[in-house]
Amino acid sequence: AQGHGAKGDNIYEFEIEFLEPVEPKPVCRVTQRQLNITVQKKESNWWERLTKQEKRPLFLAPDFDRWLDESDAEMELKEKEEEKINKMKIESRVPKDPFKHLKKGYLIMYNLVQFLGFSWIFVNMTVRLFILGKSFYDTFHTISDMMYFCQTLALMEIMNSLIGLVRSPLIPSVVQIFGRNFVLFVILGSLEEMQSKPVVFFIFYFWSITELFRYPYYMLSCIGIEWKPLTWLRYTVWIPLYPLGGLSEAVCIVQSIPIFSETGKFSLGLPNPLNVTIQFPFVLQIYLIALFLGIFVNFRHLYKQRKQHLGPKKRKMK
Repeated sequence: AQGHGAKGDNIYEFEIEFLEPVEPKPVCRVTQRQLNITVQKKESNWWERLTKQEKRPLFLAPDFDRWLDESDAEMELKEKEEEKINKMKIESRVPKDPFKHLKKGYLIMYNLVQFLGFSWIFVNMTVRLFILGKSFYDTFHTISDMMYFCQTLALMEIMNSLIGLVRSPLIPSVVQIFGRNFVLFVILGSLEEMQSKPVVFFIFYFWSITELFRYPYYMLSCIGIEWKPLTWLRYTVWIPLYPLGGLSEAVCIVQSIPIFSETGKFSLGLPNPLNVTIQFPFVLQIYLIALFLGIFVNFRHLYKQRKQHLGPKKRKMK
């Protein structure tokens, strides 16, 4: 090897005749201070000495930090076996969940059904608008049945979080599902005048795009598979889509307020047993404030998740 040593810059070499055969290709690693050469034995057994000659060459010296004799190896093997036995004992004490596979199967099926549902919505809307040239105005009448199904089924996510099937926090799930269902069932479902508004297209489109990546990610997570491009999409596409979806919902609510004021729907007038009046348009105005607070809560939650899954990994200090 070419290097700087006792004889200055020069070519240095040495030769060792090992006691028994070794692998012909050693592994070499050059550092700033030294050259490390790792030689592998052909057969894993204990040698009486390193070289064939009984007298150790003068340039050889043992590194006692890495020295391992037969008794040390036996102790190390024994410790590993004891550690393995202790681990098995601990695992045997932990009660096994008899419904583990059933729960996993349920979560896989749930996420698969939701993925297929929102995929149908997205593809249908895309084809109708960009290929068939259909207008925005009939979105609700062609998509609402599937959206009703998917958003009703989404209530199971709250139940899953409550009973501990998933580790998702309860509050963000409640905020998102309640907000969507409020717009879908209370605003759009009850007012025919709102069903032909262009804003319906944007609400449904933003919702469906977001779920195209969320549900497949959860489905693969159930079986221990992580596909990095999907993980990146899951924790990135929400950045533009979530505010846009929230803004679309807000526009929808603002557009519905005059209609609710005119029709008096869901408003409570006198006389009534409570002897109070409740104007639903006023409730919607309060809800608008809650909507933006909910967007902030979920945005913060999603940002923390993104940082956790896509941020730089922290090294553990030894």
